[in-house]
Amino acid sequence: MRSPLLDLPGAVAAESPDADVAAHYGDLFAEQRALVKGEAVVDRSNREIVRIAGVDRLKWLNDLTSQKLDILKPGEWTQTLILDLQGRVEHHLTLVDDGEAVLAHVEPGTSAPLIDYLDRMRFMLRVEVSLADDLAVLSGASEDFLVPRAELDTHLGKPLAGLWAYEALRIEEHRPRLGLDTDHKTIPHEVGWIGAAVHLTKGCYRGQETVARVHNLGHPPRRLVFLHLDGSVDTLPPHGAPVLLDGQEVGFVGSAARHHELGPIALALVKRTVPVDEPLLAGGVAASQEVIVPPDAGRNVAIDPALRRRIR
Repeated sequence: MRSPLLDLPGAVAAESPDADVAAHYGDLFAEQRALVKGEAVVDRSNREIVRIAGVDRLKWLNDLTSQKLDILKPGEWTQTLILDLQGRVEHHLTLVDDGEAVLAHVEPGTSAPLIDYLDRMRFMLRVEVSLADDLAVLSGASEDFLVPRAELDTHLGKPLAGLWAYEALRIEEHRPRLGLDTDHKTIPHEVGWIGAAVHLTKGCYRGQETVARVHNLGHPPRRLVFLHLDGSVDTLPPHGAPVLLDGQEVGFVGSAARHHELGPIALALVKRTVPVDEPLLAGGVAASQEVIVPPDAGRNVAIDPALRRRIR
């Protein structure tokens, strides 16, 4: 659904999957700096919101997803995953309970399959699942909040920063995004979602066996890395571009952005066996690595705490 804020002077639309919101409003780096200071807000109203109502909602979601939700307090934001039988990530939900319903925002275009899955899993429980298309997501420097979509332009309270500013800060903080920094084979350990979106001792859910096995044995097949890109190159590597080591493809580029202090940066998913100190070529751009997920990530290895710092 196209945001009305795209009609503001200076607004430039982002590219898919974010074409319904603004990439920037004329000054990317100033918008980033304002966002860091807490002086700006980002329109993320292209995110789709699913409403799960009913008295059984938290226990039901706790049984279906990777996070411990049965004790979630009203107003407390968290993340959770829906995995397939092999432990691969199908959906990433950022959610809050408002005391009457759980409101979960998800990637553009993913709400329909999510609702279909949840509807098939209701059985006789007292839950109702629907698309909350009356609400929209806005984000500040450290929080998300939901506002009535019809009143989006009246709930800002601060100057606007575009999605490019938000994405640059997200990449800096090593926070992966479903569908950009993941693919159909991604498991939670590979991108550092343990803790942030996966509770390791809450009990059984679909895909939990894979989570437990990788946690106990370590060594996920791939690992998320932060890339410092060559700043002399005019273009950023596109999503999906191959990452090469000594001419051999070892992964793919996920998200890339221009940061107001760090310059061009990116996230990439590479094979576990790639040496952590080797320079890489990301979509033809020279890049140095910064470890996010260690090659032997598991029970005895800590994930970068930046991945747990933010809930969005």
